[in-house]
Amino acid sequence: MNRKRNLLFFRNYFIEFIEAQSKPVVEKIDYLLFLITVSERIPKKFFSHLTGTNGLFEIRIEFESNIYRIFCCFDEGNLVVLFNGFNKKTQKIPKNELEKALLIKSEYFNFKESKNESGR
Repeated sequence: MNRKRNLLFFRNYFIEFIEAQSKPVVEKIDYLLFLITVSERIPKKFFSHLTGTNGLFEIRIEFESNIYRIFCCFDEGNLVVLFNGFNKKTQKIPKNELEKALLIKSEYFNFKESKNESGR
């Protein structure tokens, strides 16, 4: 299968989240991430833009009675940047998790900008 997009994991935020999950949850997340890399269009059930944010998206994973969310954004057209994740217990996204994702997104683009400036 041809890749439609690549995944980039910024710092250890996502790694720390995934290491805290059980093996079956990790397998489900891995499978969904694979689908995201090879699918032309990602179903809204699994991937959607967060209203009121500037380019922040969430990946949704359902496993048994739990729902997991992983925040991400696009960079350079086809690159999905994966940030923090959490186990969602209510309909509404916890404000602290959303704020954390926005801070990490800002941190990522600031890091990338400083790296580009130092390479000129």
